[in-house]
Amino acid sequence: MGRSVLELCFLWSVVMPVMIALPIANTTASSTSPLGDLLVSRIAFGSCANQSAPQPIWNAIIDFDPQFFIWLGDNIYGDVRRPFKLFGKERTIGPWKNVPRFIPSSEQEMQSRYKKMKTDPGYSRLLKNTKVIGTWDDHDYGLNDAGKEFNGKITSQRLLLDFLDEPQDSRRRKQAGVYTSYTFGPVGRQIKVILLDTRYHRDPLMSDGTILGNSQWTWLESELKGPASALTIIVSSIQVISNLSAITGPIFYLECWGRFPKERERLFKLIADSKRDGVFFISGDVHFGEITRYDCAAGYPLFDVTASGITQAVEKAVPPPLNYIIRFVAWLAPTTMRVMGQHCRHKSCTYGIFFNLDIVIVMRPFGEDMSRGFQFTDLKGDWLSLGQPNFGAIKIDWDATPVTVAMEVRDVNGFPVLSVNTSLLELQAQSIGALSKIKPVEYRRHCSLEVTLPWIVRHRLAILFFCALASKFS
Repeated sequence: MGRSVLELCFLWSVVMPVMIALPIANTTASSTSPLGDLLVSRIAFGSCANQSAPQPIWNAIIDFDPQFFIWLGDNIYGDVRRPFKLFGKERTIGPWKNVPRFIPSSEQEMQSRYKKMKTDPGYSRLLKNTKVIGTWDDHDYGLNDAGKEFNGKITSQRLLLDFLDEPQDSRRRKQAGVYTSYTFGPVGRQIKVILLDTRYHRDPLMSDGTILGNSQWTWLESELKGPASALTIIVSSIQVISNLSAITGPIFYLECWGRFPKERERLFKLIADSKRDGVFFISGDVHFGEITRYDCAAGYPLFDVTASGITQAVEKAVPPPLNYIIRFVAWLAPTTMRVMGQHCRHKSCTYGIFFNLDIVIVMRPFGEDMSRGFQFTDLKGDWLSLGQPNFGAIKIDWDATPVTVAMEVRDVNGFPVLSVNTSLLELQAQSIGALSKIKPVEYRRHCSLEVTLPWIVRHRLAILFFCALASKFS
């Protein structure tokens, strides 16, 4: 991701503490998986796994019993992160920064980190019985925030494909980038999985250039306009629907498709022009879970299920007293695309960063095992979370009429914390009519982009930040 949300929030708290004193063989074309015609009804996915951190969440993923697992990126943390230093000879943050915060590691170190990840006891158990496919994001690509300019990408591609047990004769090893697709299941009940590469060809941030590059765009068009499937899952390492940078800037920015508006509009138009039903996105990167929805692109709701991460979560990386700052900032951030409703553990309908500020919190140990830390409950004993890891889950009930699809984000114990229940019928163009159009001055939830919010709403975080900063130095 760009700078991770957790780091940026921590930096913010340092600068302004007074403010809150309050699988598989494949080609680059659609391919049939070794699962053959086996009907797929359970899929798990995840991202952001620090190979050196404890990974108890694999137990919950295995208990979910997915027929295949999808890596969304940051499958390891392969680059080297220097410590925060505002002063001194080497300054990694602040207005006097003179050295990069992240630097690439050697090929040998990358290999060592992949080996450590692959031999993790929990992940090793998953590999024994579950097909694993995946793409990458920046930290397993080799460098935080990197794009096409990164010199080590050819080596990184080989190391990722080795980690994923990609056959040596795979065309994926010969092309520029790791994008590919898979088709699972019998005819009429097929699931197509399209893995995008958002790194190899990506132009610099803030350029509004390309994310995918010409060759990948041509390939993606052929994939979407190819044979129909009941469901099409587009895997993007970065969020497609949500654009938090539109409301957190200019204080800090996150990587997402929204920072390349022409590319995102091209993606939405391609989906609409392909007349392909049953499309939705899954994404990672941001170190919290979220489900977003956009109704004004394909003629039916486009969902984006963000599961992040296997080990990484925003609040785990900052001292506990500063978590209150993160929660306040998260609560204050406006949103137009997030799915809100009764199927969320918290009113904010995010997991791992956003919290309901109206509850009273009680800290209790996890049952008898205090070594696992503490859980947080309200006075009724309902379980809450502070920055816990998460993974994504998809369940398809092919026997239901119409066929139903449950999209979920689950916690380290395997319990759903965010979920959306939809059906194949609702993921067809006629479900909400023709492509929706609204005037720029109008507001419509799940249709109006964050950049169209009223100025004072969109920038209220920045307003508060600069007001607090001014009061501190006045």
